[in-house]
Amino acid sequence: MPNPSAPAPAPQPSDDAAVVVRDLAKHYAAQAVFQNVNFEVARGEFVAIVGDSGVGKSTLLNCLAGLDQWDQGQIRVHGTDLATLDANARALWRRAQVGFVFQAFHVLPHLDVAQNVALPLMLLGQHGDAAQARVQQLLDTVGLSGLGARLPQQLSGGQLQRVALARALVHRPGLLLADEPTGNLDPDTASRILDVLQKQSREQGAALVLVTHSEAAAARADRVLRLRAEGMVGAATTAPT
Repeated sequence: MPNPSAPAPAPQPSDDAAVVVRDLAKHYAAQAVFQNVNFEVARGEFVAIVGDSGVGKSTLLNCLAGLDQWDQGQIRVHGTDLATLDANARALWRRAQVGFVFQAFHVLPHLDVAQNVALPLMLLGQHGDAAQARVQQLLDTVGLSGLGARLPQQLSGGQLQRVALARALVHRPGLLLADEPTGNLDPDTASRILDVLQKQSREQGAALVLVTHSEAAAARADRVLRLRAEGMVGAATTAPT
């Protein structure tokens, strides 16, 4: 009988896999943050990653976004092997393909709410009425109607979290990454935000990977994986139907 607490072995690649992680390891000096990490995420699938504090969940998300370097293993997103991209190529890839909801928001204080949300579109050269309509649609969706002209310092922490969410979704990326996206929200708003993330992921065929300590947030996922220093525990791929 298989041991459910053992790290998941490397699965066979799936045809619908958007994210494929193989034998990933990250060290600080001689200390392993994590190693033997194997999992896949299908297009339109919502995977929650849980684990003890300090085990490297946020670091893993940064690796998936090409923001952090790993020591061994492979990450492929929609067929692109991130290890083959230099820093400039990763930045261009990330600009087009990744939406990241950071735990610390990372909104720009000198831009108003609408400009912060529109930033990914601006970087992709998308301007005009269609871009403005998309920004307004996202502001309405996350409950920030009428606040587009406000500066970040005029918002609460929960509102800033929703700005970060709208910005991550506005350019319809193929990979959505979220680091504790409900940590600053009341239960009703948190549920609404998870609804938005899941709906956008399904409609866009985007892979959604969420790191959380919230049992309620993890319960919404299609699969829950537990990250440990020695590997990922749980079903590494979606079970066949």
